[in-house]
Amino acid sequence: MPFAATGPLRREVARSFPERPFALRFWDGTELPATGGGLGAPTFAVRSPRALAHALRAPGQLGIGRAYVAGEVEVDDLDAAMAMLGRWRAPALDRRARLRLMAATLRACGLTRPPGPPAAELALDGTRHTRERDAAAVRHHYDVSNDFFALFLDASLTYSCGVFSRGAQTLEAAQEAKLELVCTKLGLRAGERVLDVGCGWGSFALHAAARHGVHVTGITLSPAQAERARARVAEAGLGDRVEIRLADYRDLAGEGFDAIASIGMVEHVGEAQIDAYATALARALAPGGRLLNHGIARLRHSDPEAGPFSERYVFPDAEPLHLSRVLLALERAGFVAQHAEGFAADYAETLRQWAARLDARLEEAVRLAGAERVRVWRLYLRAARNGFESGFTGIYQVRAALPGGGPPPEAPGGAALVGAQA
Repeated sequence: MPFAATGPLRREVARSFPERPFALRFWDGTELPATGGGLGAPTFAVRSPRALAHALRAPGQLGIGRAYVAGEVEVDDLDAAMAMLGRWRAPALDRRARLRLMAATLRACGLTRPPGPPAAELALDGTRHTRERDAAAVRHHYDVSNDFFALFLDASLTYSCGVFSRGAQTLEAAQEAKLELVCTKLGLRAGERVLDVGCGWGSFALHAAARHGVHVTGITLSPAQAERARARVAEAGLGDRVEIRLADYRDLAGEGFDAIASIGMVEHVGEAQIDAYATALARALAPGGRLLNHGIARLRHSDPEAGPFSERYVFPDAEPLHLSRVLLALERAGFVAQHAEGFAADYAETLRQWAARLDARLEEAVRLAGAERVRVWRLYLRAARNGFESGFTGIYQVRAALPGGGPPPEAPGGAALVGAQA
C-alpha cells in the first residue's frame, strides 16, 4: 500500500481538531496548516509512517516521544511547541471520532512494521528504588558523557539550580552564588567534616573545601562522575581535603559529619525510601549536625509524579515529592527544620541558559552523545523549565539540624522557617 495516502488522515485531523495552534507537514510533502492565521504556531514535520506507528503502538506521550527521539517527528521551534502545549487543550473526542482517526492513521501507515523503541529508551526491571535499580537509573542519566554535560553547564560543572535572584547576571555567577549560599546556610567552619550527597562532578565539594577550609566526602552512584570529580580534585590540589566515593546514601553509617549538603539528590529517592533517606542522613551526622537539603518538589497534590517520557528517557524512577513530605521525613528522623526557601524562578532561568548553550553546540553534542540523546536533552531542558514556570514543580532549600549542638547560624535575612519566594 503506498505511503502517500495522507489525504484521509489530514481531513480527519482537521475534523477532530477544528482549532489547531500548530501545523502538520507530512512525508509526502502535503501540509495541514494551523488555524487562526498560524502566527507563531510551531510546525510538526511527520517524516515517515513510522512516526504514526509509534503513536499507535503507545498512544499518548510515550508514543509521540518515541517518534520524536527517533527523529521521525521534528518541530521547527521547540520553545513555541512547549508554549503551545502549555496553553492548548485538545477537545475531547468521542468513541466514533477516535475510531475514525485511528482508521485514517492506519491507512496512512500502510503495512509498515511497528518500530521498536529508540536505543535511548530505558525500561527498568525489578522493585523501584532498590540499590541496584537506583544505580542503573543514575547511570542512564549521568553516564552519557562528561564532555557532553560540559557543553551546556558552567565551568564548575554544577548540574543544579543557579541563584540569579541575588543579583547574578551570568550562569557562572549564579552557580557561584548558589554554592556559597549553601555554605552560608550550613555555617561551615574551617576543619569541619562535610558530606556531599549526590556530589556530581564535585562542584560543591571543591568550593566548600577551597573557600571554607572544610574536609568534604562526596558520594555518587555514577562511575563517570566519580572519575571526573576525582580528577578535578587532584587538579585543584585538594586531595587532602576532598574524598570522592562511589557509594549509595544507604551505605552511610555513623561517620559523625558536622554538616551535610544534599543538592539535587532528594528527587531521586522516592516515596518508598524518603524516610530511610532522612534517617540515613541523621545517622551520618554528629549531635547538633546541620543539613541543607536542596531539591525539586511537586506543588499540586493532584499531579502525577512524572510522565512516561521522563521515566523512560530522562530520569527513570525520579519522584519529586511535596515539600511537606520531605519535611515530615526529616522530622521523623529527628531533624528540626529551621529555614526553607524556594527558587523556582531561578531554576527556570538556569534551564533557559542551559538550553541555549546546548543549542549553540548541537553538532558537537551529537558527536559526543548521539542524535537521540541530544533530542531528549533539548526537549527535557525546555519541559523542565515549563514545569517551574507553570507551577507544576518548585525547588526548595531546607535547612535543618539535629538537637545537641550550639545555636544554629542565622538564616539569610534573619528568618526562621519561611515559605517559598518563587
